[in-house]
Amino acid sequence: MTTKIAISVGYASDKGIKAENEDFLGHFIPEDAQLTHKGISVAIADGMSGCEAGKEASHCCIISFLSDYYSTPDSWSVKKAGQKILSATNSWLYSQGQIQYESTKGMVCTLSAMIFKSTTAHIFHIGDSRIYRLRQGGFEQMTRDHRIFLSKDKNYLSRAMGIEPHLEVDYKAFPLEKNDIFLMTTDGIHDFIDDKALKLQLQQGNDLSAQAQAILDQAFENESDDNLSCQIIRIESLSQAKEDEVLRRHANLPFPPPLEVGMVLDGYKIEAELHASNRTQIYKAFDTQTKTWVVLKTPSELFSDDTHYIEHFLHEEWAGKRIQHENVLEILSSDRNKSCIYYVTEFIEGKTLRQWIDETPKPYIREVRKIIKQVVKGLRAFHRMEMLHQDLKPENIMINTEGVVKIIDFGSVKIAGIADIMRIDPNKEENVLGTLNYTAPEYHLGQRGTIQSDLYSVGVISYEMINHSLPFGTFPEHPNKMNLAKLHYHPSFHHNAMVPIWIDGALKKATSLNPKLRHESLSEFIHDITKPNSEFLTNEKNIPMIESNPLLFWKSMTAGLFLSNLVFVYLLSL
Repeated sequence: MTTKIAISVGYASDKGIKAENEDFLGHFIPEDAQLTHKGISVAIADGMSGCEAGKEASHCCIISFLSDYYSTPDSWSVKKAGQKILSATNSWLYSQGQIQYESTKGMVCTLSAMIFKSTTAHIFHIGDSRIYRLRQGGFEQMTRDHRIFLSKDKNYLSRAMGIEPHLEVDYKAFPLEKNDIFLMTTDGIHDFIDDKALKLQLQQGNDLSAQAQAILDQAFENESDDNLSCQIIRIESLSQAKEDEVLRRHANLPFPPPLEVGMVLDGYKIEAELHASNRTQIYKAFDTQTKTWVVLKTPSELFSDDTHYIEHFLHEEWAGKRIQHENVLEILSSDRNKSCIYYVTEFIEGKTLRQWIDETPKPYIREVRKIIKQVVKGLRAFHRMEMLHQDLKPENIMINTEGVVKIIDFGSVKIAGIADIMRIDPNKEENVLGTLNYTAPEYHLGQRGTIQSDLYSVGVISYEMINHSLPFGTFPEHPNKMNLAKLHYHPSFHHNAMVPIWIDGALKKATSLNPKLRHESLSEFIHDITKPNSEFLTNEKNIPMIESNPLLFWKSMTAGLFLSNLVFVYLLSL
């Protein structure tokens, strides 16, 4: 039984009665992990008649799509990866048309592309090339022509690659079935063969290349006056796995035995147990092959029969390996075969941010900024890969002996690309995987997380570092809309009279219970805790000095007491 999608492809293309062929088509079938993470790509393009470089435009679109798609992060959804590539390609075509040909018709073409990933088909479409599907005798056009008819004989393309700086792409996704057949054509084909004839040709035999050539020949016989191109794809098999194969690639391995100091597991000699909970164990170990210190994380034997737990544990390793950043823990790769389920990370000599907070009761604001800026840099690495961390807290952040800050946990990371290869049970609620007092309120209300959700956690951590307290106190054990509405932000001066009002304003905004009221970006938050924002100073006249300028308040208080003492001493001397 196969666990990977497989297709067959046949195609034909000819210049027809024209001087040269401005159509272009292609497909790419990757191997191994890329087949699972990215899928199979097919595309067809038609250079627009009347433009100076339609042939170059169609070639550029196909080559860029088939190559650049596989350079995007595995964590990106198919939709995001496809739209990013097409947008970049469109901008290049448009700019080249303006620069080289001084015209919006310099490099213009249509494009229809498909990605077959796991058990889903994804379509990207611009222009009037077409994609049809033949399924169990039913023949259907899956795209719509972006063409406006002024009369029976006069029409023009309303959308195409390279025709304007902004690109609007039709996108759709739908489930695949084994033996589905897809036909991709340019207008030199489908303008001269009706749907009934196309369907009949697709039902003749099993040789896709012969079918493609027969379709091309029929269009030519019907006096096609354009280039002729078609591509036929048949789905031979679909993934049988219900979850991402990579996430489950070690699912059949046994759980590791209880590890003790001195034991050797696959070349890793256990030196000490660093942490243990009812879900995982973490060990310091010496890699006897590389002669370096590493950390081993193993699953708890309590969950050996819990497939969801195993999937979640493997998900951590998968997510972590896709981020390479100095402020994020590095998960190490190895060619050695694993005898059981675990993963290996770099060893960090240092302390957790929780330890730093406990050891630093009155930190300087500049020290807090230095740490938070590094946390934000690490968090941006997640967001660039379209990942949300979802469980940022002091225990999941480490500071090494050189002062470098690292985010060390991937247990709750949400990856957009996983949604393309995971089957979601619509009747099952998603668990809130974060930690109660640091998890954004929207998660507790069953809402989807955003970058502002991770920002909330950063705001809470920043508040705690400065004030040694939490901005709303302790959250209710089971947060809901009613008891969350009763929570109120505690101004910093309640805990630390030396905190300037503008910094407290930034903390208050970042930790707003309503995500729409938070900063729009992490960089905006960093700016607001670095430089005074007038937004937080406008009502300063109506705020007590101890809150608006605590430093001036205490200086004034000290000066007043000093003068009072001088007067008192003078009176005694009389």
